Amino acid sequence: MGWKTLDDMDLRGKRVLTRVDINVPMEGGVVTDTTRIDRIVPTVRDILAKGGTPILLAHFGRPKGKPNPDMSLRLVQPALEQALGRSVVFMERPSRADIDALPMDSVVLCENTRFSDMEEANDPKMAQFLASLGDVYCNDAFSAAHRAHASTEGVAHLLPSCAGRLMAEELGALEAALGKPKRPVVALVGGAKVSTKLDLLGNLVGKVDHLVIGGGMANTFLAAQGVHVGKSLCEHDLAPTALDILAKAKAAGCEIILPRDIVVAWEFKAGAECQTLPPDECPHDAMILDAGPETVAYIGKVLERAKTLIWNGPLGAFEIEPFDAATNAAARTAARLTREGKLISVAGGGDTVSALNQAGVADDFTYISTAGGAFLEWMEGKILPGVAALG
Repeated sequence: MGWKTLDDMDLRGKRVLTRVDINVPMEGGVVTDTTRIDRIVPTVRDILAKGGTPILLAHFGRPKGKPNPDMSLRLVQPALEQALGRSVVFMERPSRADIDALPMDSVVLCENTRFSDMEEANDPKMAQFLASLGDVYCNDAFSAAHRAHASTEGVAHLLPSCAGRLMAEELGALEAALGKPKRPVVALVGGAKVSTKLDLLGNLVGKVDHLVIGGGMANTFLAAQGVHVGKSLCEHDLAPTALDILAKAKAAGCEIILPRDIVVAWEFKAGAECQTLPPDECPHDAMILDAGPETVAYIGKVLERAKTLIWNGPLGAFEIEPFDAATNAAARTAARLTREGKLISVAGGGDTVSALNQAGVADDFTYISTAGGAFLEWMEGKILPGVAALG
């Protein structure tokens, strides 16, 4: 662990520039999911308890470097105040003089960092301006740590820096899952396309003992091995890549688990007529939409012996019944083993969080990351600029 936490910093009387992720969904001017806001509360409260003033920096939406009233963080201010149980000072054009004029126990929310095109360009002038607003920098936005922006990377080099509570928790969970994990380690990777997760699969085969591949990705691996997959979602052009990953896994002693039986249907809709078949018996006019019960049973056996699970992506078309069966069953097994203290389970990625919520087990996993791209890049073994800058 090459970075400091809030516990390592003297914050009394300090203005603490705090990068957070409160990029939350809104409808009709109201925040519809406060998860990301709720998760920064411990960091803000700890800074206040240590005598510091949190100066919150965040992005909201994709304003493309220009002010946009529909993406102003002023819209998020009421939900933030409710979560913190206190008033928040909003600053459209923050200055050190205005910040210093506030009582020490204030909480300040600065306007959307992406209203300036210097943010995403990581312009040194913007980093210097942001640094002028504070005495200490705290990054609590792991979900933005894969971006080398002025507020995530540039400013970290200009002030004494540390990780916030959420960032430290996220990094600790990922280190436990991939850095120095308890073995055997199982990775479950699903989703539509192999092409979006090539780096991920390539990194995992050298680090885990079992790699479960599900969703549309599994069809590409089946097809690469000569199995006809009918009208299923499949990247046939990636057959050589899939075979290369299988070969690397074999050389590394990693077992790749593909569907042992498949659930097929002729139309993609809820309650569609479906059949469970061996993988090599998919009708030419049907689609593979889920893994079958034999596959689920085998995954369950593997999980029973495992000590660590990393999960990214569903096993099938979980959005509609009955093609959510495999994902739900595997999720419930992982949740039970975690509750029993037999498994460390770490999951992340948008579809993954939705699938685990749908299965009703999200609260039972050891850790669920709300970060999408940053979680994936960490799993891919890439260095995250926002984390490296804290070192």
